[in-house]
Amino acid sequence: MSRAKSIMIQGTASSVGKSMLVTALCRIFTLDGFRVAPFKSQNMALNSFVTVDGGEIGRAQAVQAEACGIEPSVLMNPVLLKPSSDVGSQVIIKGKVFKNMTAEEYQRFKPELREIIKDAYEELAANHDIVVIEGAGSPAEINLKDNDIVNMGMAEIADCPVLIVGDIDKGGVFASIVGTMILLDQRERKRVSGIIINKFRGDVEILRPGLSMLEKIIKRPVLGVIPYMRIHIDEEDSATEHLRLTKEDGDLDVAIVYLPHISNFTDFEPLYSVNELKIRYVYSADTFGSPDLVIIPGTKNTIGDLLYLKYNKISEEIIRYAREGRLVIGICGGFQMLGKEILDPYGIESDIKETEGLGLLDISTTIEGEKITAQTIIQLEPAISSIFPGLSGSTLKGYEIHMGRTEDLGNSIPFSRIIKRGESLCNEIDGYMSCDGNVFGTYLHGIFDNESFLKGLVSLIYRRKGIEKDVDINPVTEEFKYNELARIVRESVDIQEIYRIMGL
Repeated sequence: MSRAKSIMIQGTASSVGKSMLVTALCRIFTLDGFRVAPFKSQNMALNSFVTVDGGEIGRAQAVQAEACGIEPSVLMNPVLLKPSSDVGSQVIIKGKVFKNMTAEEYQRFKPELREIIKDAYEELAANHDIVVIEGAGSPAEINLKDNDIVNMGMAEIADCPVLIVGDIDKGGVFASIVGTMILLDQRERKRVSGIIINKFRGDVEILRPGLSMLEKIIKRPVLGVIPYMRIHIDEEDSATEHLRLTKEDGDLDVAIVYLPHISNFTDFEPLYSVNELKIRYVYSADTFGSPDLVIIPGTKNTIGDLLYLKYNKISEEIIRYAREGRLVIGICGGFQMLGKEILDPYGIESDIKETEGLGLLDISTTIEGEKITAQTIIQLEPAISSIFPGLSGSTLKGYEIHMGRTEDLGNSIPFSRIIKRGESLCNEIDGYMSCDGNVFGTYLHGIFDNESFLKGLVSLIYRRKGIEKDVDINPVTEEFKYNELARIVRESVDIQEIYRIMGL
């Protein structure tokens, strides 16, 4: 018998705020003195995290663990799906790649995952007082309910009460909540103990008549109305509003290239803390403009997204921009795109065995079957002193998630070297840069979290514009964000009633 009490947060749709609310509850319960852990049985996300032991889980669960003050574990997200196409995903079980599957294959496979999920949950529950469980999408996806392992199917495994969250900002919240309740069967409806309205703007008193009518229709209490918040907590996938977020104040224009399979977009969160930077995502060639820095992010499908850039002629803009001597950085898959070629001899990403890259670095990447997932330390090579004075030899922390091996074709300069991967010492080239120093790439996710490197990068951009300037970085700590999130949710939601619902 597990000793933990649990509560499950489900939503009327994706992106209604489930991850945010789970994070808030994790923090609130932890501040109240309980040992708390997050859990999401199945996560479909390209924004992932690498645990200390090299397992890969959804980024949201890592954030929620941090809000609990504990180390992220593969037990918190036993099944992770990383979409590689519109109909297929890489399936990761307890942190390790299992295989690629089509949606149809995965649906047939789901019943086999039930025991794996149950065992992971039970192990977490045996060592904590409270487990806060996150659902996925909507529990009212009637075509998926038979083999459900992430919404009401998970609630049944944990035998826990459910709170349903609706997003009022997009409109139609009452209809979505009522519709969700109608599409649940009687046994599922019994698990629903309350409703929470999220992302409300305005005077809540105007909303109260609607809340009373809603309670009469669904015969469940509304436990709170959470205001629209501008607290940026790392989220799980590119459906988030984050990819539409721009920062318009600043002297320097940073353009992040949008990719359909963009992964780990939270790499760029530290950029928002730099007063001098404007930040925008580039979705088309005609909006490319004349930025001061271009960043090509990571991706789950390097070849597919490279072809997307070529089809939309964004690649032409990047090449033109780099050949003008402007600054381009590639992270992971974006680093691979900078090279002369990408080889996929085993058909891991595509049926295309060889794809021409952007040709901005003299490197070649081969997609291999073994996936590297590790927390990593790199050391910047001596050659970078020409562009980053004072940073040569310094170490940077981050993590790797990639299936590619990149080699110099003879005319690139080592940018960084891996000196520690996981618990093992290492001596392996990580990234390369062009001879003129204006193009470079690395496999290190989280590189901008290193304040010395971020300050050096902004100073470099200024120097290239002929300006010497002290760079001001004002990061908002994660601890502050978690506490602020907890404060707002505690003020907006009946936490004592949630404790009662859980039996505490």
